[in-house]
Formats: sequence, structure tokens, C-alpha cells
Amino acid sequence: MWAQQILLAVIGLSAGAAVSGGLFSFIVELGVIADFADRTHTGDKVMLYEDCTALGGVLANTLYVFKIAIPAGNWGLGIFGLFAGIFVGCWAMALAEILNVFPVFMRRTRIVRYMSAFIISLAAGKGLGACLFFFQRW
Repeated sequence: MWAQQILLAVIGLSAGAAVSGGLFSFIVELGVIADFADRTHTGDKVMLYEDCTALGGVLANTLYVFKIAIPAGNWGLGIFGLFAGIFVGCWAMALAEILNVFPVFMRRTRIVRYMSAFIISLAAGKGLGACLFFFQRW
């Protein structure tokens, strides 16, 4: 009985370490943090930004796994949602930039003239979908 529990704990921790290591190396490989540091002219603080990103991931996972509630109310939830959306949007755009998804898609579908309208509608649709998802839960 104890051996099974210890084995499950070791497998769970190993899998979690592998997944989180892969995620953070993916974020660093995409250059999201370095790009932000470059755009804000704070390149000397890249290590601090990477440490804060890793610490944020560890703290968020700890809060999720142990079901620790933060009494921040609706305002705190809104602020968290805003920052989480900014993070996910920047991550997705960095991935798209690396893979050149949008230029290739635009050329193949021959809608190069409407690229700005396409990107704006993509952002509006993402925002509307997020609003519908979160308002449906209330």
C-alpha cells in the first residue's frame, strides 16, 4: 500500500517537473521574455524576469494543487484575468511570429490587403469568446 503511494507520488512529481520544465523552456525559446526586455530597454534584467516567470508558475501551481483561495473578490478576479489574457496573448503572438503563421496563411488565402482587419477580428473574437465563457459561469 505504502509502496504504491510512494510510486504514484514519484511518478506525479516527475511528470509535473517534466511538463513545467518543457513549458518554461518553450517560453524562453520563443523569446517572449527577452523580447519584452528588449522593447522596454531593460535587457540587463532578463534573468530577473525569467526568475519571476518561473516563480509565478510555481506559486500558481501551488495555489491550484492545494486549492488555496485568495480573497480578492470580483475586482481581483478581473485584474487577474486581464494579466492572464495579456500573458497568453503575448505567448500566442510570439509563437505565431516564430512560425510565420499569419504571413503564410495570408498569402495562401490571398487576403493580404485585409491583414489588419483579419488581425483585429481575430482579437475581437478571442475577447468576445472569453467574455462569453466567463459570463456564462456567473
